[in-house]
Amino acid sequence: MQDHDPHKKNGTIAVRAMCAIIFLAFTFLWLYEFQADVLAVGQHVLSGGQTHYDRTVGAVIITLVLQLLQLGVYYVTRLARRTHALTYLPSMLLLTIMSDVPPTIDQHFSFGAWAWIVPVVLVVWAVAVWLARNVLPFENDDKQPTGIFSQRMWLNLLQMVAMMLVVALVGNSNAVFHFTAHAEASLLKGDAAEALRVGERSLETDENLTMLRIYALGTRGELGERLFCYPLAGTSADMLPMKGSTARLRLLPMDSIWKSFGARPVYKITTAQYLHALTVDSVAHPMAADYILTGMLIDRRLDAFVQTLPSYYPDSLPLPRFYREAMELHALLPNDTLGMPQRGTYRFYYYQKP
Repeated sequence: MQDHDPHKKNGTIAVRAMCAIIFLAFTFLWLYEFQADVLAVGQHVLSGGQTHYDRTVGAVIITLVLQLLQLGVYYVTRLARRTHALTYLPSMLLLTIMSDVPPTIDQHFSFGAWAWIVPVVLVVWAVAVWLARNVLPFENDDKQPTGIFSQRMWLNLLQMVAMMLVVALVGNSNAVFHFTAHAEASLLKGDAAEALRVGERSLETDENLTMLRIYALGTRGELGERLFCYPLAGTSADMLPMKGSTARLRLLPMDSIWKSFGARPVYKITTAQYLHALTVDSVAHPMAADYILTGMLIDRRLDAFVQTLPSYYPDSLPLPRFYREAMELHALLPNDTLGMPQRGTYRFYYYQKP
C-alpha cells in the first residue's frame, strides 16, 4: 500500500532525510573521531602489516558503503512511515561489529559471540520487518501530522537513537586500548608529543601504554624529567617489548625502536640484557642511559640508582627532576617523615602499592 497524498509523501521524504542525515553524521564522526586508531590496529593486525588504515579515507568509504547497504535494504523492504529507521539496522549491526575490536586482537582473533548474535539479531529484525510490512500499513495514521514534529518523525528518531546507543555501548570503549592505539599511531607518524598528550589526565594505564610513554619520552630526552608524572604499570622488564616482557607493540614496528637506540638485537634477550649491551657500545643512543636509570627507579632500586647515576650524570651535569627527587628520597630513607607524598612526585610512586 503506497501513499499518493502529496502531504504524506512529503512526510515520508522528511523521515528518510532525517534518518539519512543522522546516520551519515553519526557514522562518519564515530569512525573518524573515536574508532580510527582502533580500526588502524585491527586492519594492521589482520592484514599482517601489509595495509595501512587512513582515518579520513576509511571513515568516508565505510560510511558510504553502509549507506548504500541501507538503500538496498530500503528498496527491498520499502519500509516507510513509523518504521523506516529499521532499514538502518543491518548497517548499524555491521558498524557495531567493526567497532568491537578486542585489545587482544594481536594475540588471538575470533568472532566470539558475534557468531550467534548476528543470526539472532537478523531473525528478530526480519520478523519486525514482516510485521511492519503487513500490520502497520493498516494503522489509521492518515490524520496524523507528517512534519518535522510529527509522531512518525519522533518514532523513527527514537529508533535511530536506540541503534546508535547500541553501537556506542557494544563497540570497544576500553580507554587504555584507545590511548595505546592513538599513542602508537602518533609515534608511527613521528609525533611523540601527541603520543604523550593522549590520556595524560587519566589514571588508567597498562604495561603497553607505559612502554609507549617511556619510548616517547626517551626520544625527546625527557624520561628523567616527566616519567613519574604519568601513572605507570609493570616493571623495568616491560620498558621494551623484549623477552620476558608483558608489553607488546600492535602497530608500531620494532624497527622504529631499534633505530632509536642504534642497535638491533640478533637474538631474543631481556630488556636488561639489551640495555647492558648498549652501554658497552660506543654508538649507543644516549637515551639508553636514561632507560637504565629510570628502570631502576621503576623497580624502586634506589641503592643501585645512586651508585649508577654518576656514571651517566657527572657532577657537572644538572640532574632531571625525578633523578633529584630520587636522590633526596634515598637520603631520607629509612626515616622519611615528610608525610603524605603528593601525586606526580617520585615519593608518591615509591610509596604507592606495587
